[in-house]
Amino acid sequence: MKTDDFDFTLPDDLIAQRPAEPRDSARLLGVLGPAPDGIQDKTVRDLPSLFRPGDALVINNTKVIPSRLFGRRGDARVEVTLHKQAASTPTEQKWWAFARPAKRLRPGDVVDFADGLAARVEDRVGAEVLLDFKTDPASFFHALDAQGAMPLPPYIDRKEGPREEDRDHYQTVFAARPGAVAAPTASLHFTDALLKEIEEKGVERVETTLHVGAGTFLPVKTEDPRDHMMHGEWFEMTPEAAARLNDVRAKGGRIIAAGTTAMRVLESITDEDGTIRAETGETHLFILPGYRFRAVDALITNFHLPKSTLFMLVCAFAGTETMKAAYAHAVAERYRFFSYGDGSFLLREDRREDRREDLSEDRREDSQ
Repeated sequence: MKTDDFDFTLPDDLIAQRPAEPRDSARLLGVLGPAPDGIQDKTVRDLPSLFRPGDALVINNTKVIPSRLFGRRGDARVEVTLHKQAASTPTEQKWWAFARPAKRLRPGDVVDFADGLAARVEDRVGAEVLLDFKTDPASFFHALDAQGAMPLPPYIDRKEGPREEDRDHYQTVFAARPGAVAAPTASLHFTDALLKEIEEKGVERVETTLHVGAGTFLPVKTEDPRDHMMHGEWFEMTPEAAARLNDVRAKGGRIIAAGTTAMRVLESITDEDGTIRAETGETHLFILPGYRFRAVDALITNFHLPKSTLFMLVCAFAGTETMKAAYAHAVAERYRFFSYGDGSFLLREDRREDRREDLSEDRREDSQ
C-alpha cells in the first residue's frame, strides 16, 4: 500500500469557497454499489429516502470555537490558533496553539489579548506553544466568542480573514459542546426541517461528541500510509447513547454515521461482537483499506483531499475502486469539494444485501 494509491486530480475551481444556501440544497452523491449503476446523483434533501424505519443517525454535537486570536507580547504582534485543549480547571484553561511567529515566544512570556484576556507561554515545540489562560471555562469561552475568528481550513481562501457569516456557516445546527477547531463538515448540510423529516421516518437520532482537531487537515507525508502518525481527538459516548445504539442494532436497524468524526468514535468503542461501549477518552484510530468495520453500516460525508487520511477512510469503507470511480464521477459532474462542498451517502462495501435493497428501491421510485 502506498500513499500515492490515494491520489486523484482535482481542479481548483471545484473547491467550495462558500456553502450551499439553504444548507440542504447541496448535491449528494449516492454510492450504493460498484460503478456505474451503484453511483447516483441526488441532493441532500433526498437523504430521508435513504434511511429505513429503525435506523439510527449518529451525529457529532461538537461546537467549533472561534480559536484564532490576535495579541501582543510587548510590542510584537502575535497570532495564535488554538487547536487542542491540554487541561481545564475552574481557574485555568491550557491549550496547545499554532503561533505566528512562534520564534518570538519563549516559556514564561505573556501574550496579551483584548479585554484583559492573557496567556502565559508554558512550552514551545516548533511552531506550537502551550498557553495557560488564567481564567474559568465560562469566561474563557465568552472571551473567545468576543475576540476570536473562526478557524477556516487553509483551502478556503479568505485573504481578509474569516467573515462574520462564517460563524454561522461553519457551525452545525445542533452544535452544543464547545471545543472543536474544525467543523464536522458532513453535518453542515442538515437543517432542522431535514432532521425532523428523518426522525418522522422512524429514525433515531443519537448524539456523540468528538472535538475535531486541526490534525484532520494534516497531509500524509510518508510513502507508506501505515507509517503516518495519526492525530488524537477527544470524544465521549454516554451510557444512554450507547444503550440506544445497541438496542437499534439488536432490533436489526442500521447505524448511519453523520461524518467521519462520528464514525471514528463508533469504531473506537465497538467490541468484536458489535457491542458499543460507553466511553470517554482520546482516539488515534486510523482507518485504512483492510480495516474490518464493527459498528457503522452507512456514512454521510463530504468529499476529501487527495492522499488524505479521510479519503483513505472512505476507500476502506466503500471500496477503493468504487470510491475512485465515485470521485471521478463527482469531478466530471462538477460536484463541489471539501468543507463547504457537497456531500455523499456511502453504503459499506460488505453490506451487499443492503445495497441490493437500496438500489431496487431507487429503481422503483424512478419508474413511478
